[in-house]
Amino acid sequence: MGKVELRYDRLMDDAVRGVIAKVLGIAARQGLSGQHHFLITFRTGHPGVDIADELRARYPQDMTIILQNQFWNLKVADARFSVTLSFNKVPQHLVIPYGAIVGFADPSVKWGIKLEPREAGAKDAPAPAGSEPAAPLPAPETRVPTVARDAEPDGSDAPSKVVTLDAFRRK
Repeated sequence: MGKVELRYDRLMDDAVRGVIAKVLGIAARQGLSGQHHFLITFRTGHPGVDIADELRARYPQDMTIILQNQFWNLKVADARFSVTLSFNKVPQHLVIPYGAIVGFADPSVKWGIKLEPREAGAKDAPAPAGSEPAAPLPAPETRVPTVARDAEPDGSDAPSKVVTLDAFRRK
């Protein structure tokens, strides 16, 4: 019998990307309740990322979007999600593969994680059952900051805790 190398780093990465897909699927079906909102950082040059050329020029490496009060047409598919946001009052449709995500946080519950981008062609975590392919729709204005910070309950400006898997990755 052949020896199998257990790649815990890959298993954890798959699990986290699966959680992100499930959470986005819930938000697509039911909307966001309470104070929940998502900060999603992704690599703009990753294969499969589909954003307007002016956004790619403005954010040549990483871009952070916020899904909170004003986002439209959130669709979750097997290897990617899509959403329409407004930048300077111009609706833009974004398609983001899960493999392009390098950060995901829900500051309302002080949960976040940093990830390594997936290599081109690597299998991404599956989307929840019943997901649909993305289709663009126009949208009104939304806020999209590029820095993700969360104020602590005591009023301080300390950043939320973010878990990183780098210590467990093979180099």
